[in-house]
Amino acid sequence: MDLITTTSDLAAACSRLAQHKVITVDTEFLRETTYYPLLCVVQMASPDEAVVIDTLAPGIDLKPFFELMGNEAVLKVFHAARQDIEIVWHQSGTIPHPIFDTQVAAMVLGYGDSIAYDQLVERVTGHRPDKTHRFTDWSRRPLTPEQMHYAISDVTHLRDVFAALDADLKKRGRSDWVSEEMEVLTSPRTYDFHPERAWERLKSRVRKPKELAVLMEVAAWREQEAQSRDVPRSRVLKDDAVGDIATHAPTSLERLANLRSLPKGFDRSKWGTDIIAAVQRGLARDHATLPKIEKPRGNSNGAATVELLKVLLRMTSERHAVASKVIATVDDLDQIAADDHADVAALHGWRRELFGEAALALKHGRLALAIEKGRVVRVDRV
Repeated sequence: MDLITTTSDLAAACSRLAQHKVITVDTEFLRETTYYPLLCVVQMASPDEAVVIDTLAPGIDLKPFFELMGNEAVLKVFHAARQDIEIVWHQSGTIPHPIFDTQVAAMVLGYGDSIAYDQLVERVTGHRPDKTHRFTDWSRRPLTPEQMHYAISDVTHLRDVFAALDADLKKRGRSDWVSEEMEVLTSPRTYDFHPERAWERLKSRVRKPKELAVLMEVAAWREQEAQSRDVPRSRVLKDDAVGDIATHAPTSLERLANLRSLPKGFDRSKWGTDIIAAVQRGLARDHATLPKIEKPRGNSNGAATVELLKVLLRMTSERHAVASKVIATVDDLDQIAADDHADVAALHGWRRELFGEAALALKHGRLALAIEKGRVVRVDRV
């Protein structure tokens, strides 16, 4: 195993790796105290070698690594790629492409929802990876031999996992299913967190246009503040506090001080005035320009439909050995119950063929569910 600490050695290693059609990639980073993840280590492997890059080495330029990530002739294999891709995108403006995510492939092949890397390695290869250093401080130097071994094993085992999953996908005719998911993972929109879209990340549900307008402004302010200070969003303002402000829309520091979700004395900080200004901007917004607020689907018929769709989804998942989460989410089912033309993944592509068409048929009585020998089965009606 090689530890790379200079730009010249990195360029040479990337040149060698670029000669292969497939390489495996993983990263180690810290983001507990920052908005942007701190990239500490990158490990890569080809069939011939495995390398560890000390991304914090003085003077090292990661340009050769970023160029390799964008090399269209080399397939980059990750496990749970989203955060790795986010780091590369943020630091270089490059989206790794083409890619293969073994976690997504495992879901398509019925290994369960979002299976962990060590569990997947054990199930595919029979080897149990050492996860002792999973939560180690990767920013500390020098890297220990144990850390190096851990980093290398992540990408060397990944070679075997990829080979097995890729062969299984081809055997079952599901390679295209994974390719569709990779298009989402490699879309810049997936990682481009503009402050004006920050409200979409919040779980707080608003019921009135006024609340939505305030939520959008306060969430945008928090996002900008977190980015400028390079701290986690929760260090600026917790999600429940943002929702509380949106609901009560305080227009003075005195009213802001009455919100229990805010830390004591927050209204007297320099951010108190900023929040009041954000609230006022929200109240001044034209409601006609706001996104449409989805009405709660609380009627009994809708709820019953969703429950039936859940049973169909579970049955479909078991029958085809595909993780239910990758076929449809609960929100997908809610939207299908309310709208035959809902723009959800479950009504597009292979998901529609596997589940979506049956879901609509069940909703409209063209398909029924029955119990046969203790198992749920579908009954097609003419």
